[in-house]
Amino acid sequence: MTGGLVGIALVSLGMVLTPGPNMIYLVSRSISQGRRAGLISLVGVALGFMAYLTATCLGLTAVFAYVPVAYTALKLAGAAYLLWMAWNAVRPGGASVFQPRELAVERPRKLFAMGLFTCLLNPKIAILYLSLLPQFIDPAMGHVLLQSLALGSVQIAIGTLVNALIAISAGGLAAFLVRHPVWLRVQRYAMGTVLGVFAVRMVADRSKALVPA
Repeated sequence: MTGGLVGIALVSLGMVLTPGPNMIYLVSRSISQGRRAGLISLVGVALGFMAYLTATCLGLTAVFAYVPVAYTALKLAGAAYLLWMAWNAVRPGGASVFQPRELAVERPRKLFAMGLFTCLLNPKIAILYLSLLPQFIDPAMGHVLLQSLALGSVQIAIGTLVNALIAISAGGLAAFLVRHPVWLRVQRYAMGTVLGVFAVRMVADRSKALVPA
């Protein structure tokens, strides 16, 4: 179980540090409306994590194990999405996730809702729970539900903590990158490369979804 916790922690850290809808929204919101708005939005994002974890623990992963076409379709859709994000990062005139974006000032309730739906509609989170989480479960240890909750809780903790640090530091980091455009380009191309490599690995992966039993 310890190995599974370490494994999911490393995967979760890599995923949360890769720019996606959650990071883009939280950074943009924190820069345009302040840290408090970013952290309120993060509460919604965290609830989205919990919703996916609950769905997985209730057996959604089994559907993909018994319907391989659906599982393959999910991986290909996720890879296409990551490639699209990579292209947006490196294309001429592309923008960094830390470039300031003007967003309308919203009330806390709407900030929470927008954070929640941004997470629920994020393919990267679906892929994490549906294709990776079950692979860290050891059926021989029993208590599959408890293992799933423990592994998922590690992902939620890491995702929430890292996103909170990003939201808090977004303004200062964005200002630094604006003053040093070379680093802004480096950040764009580095993240685009990471996204592209991850997408190719996902397409090349021939593993099947596992049923925790």
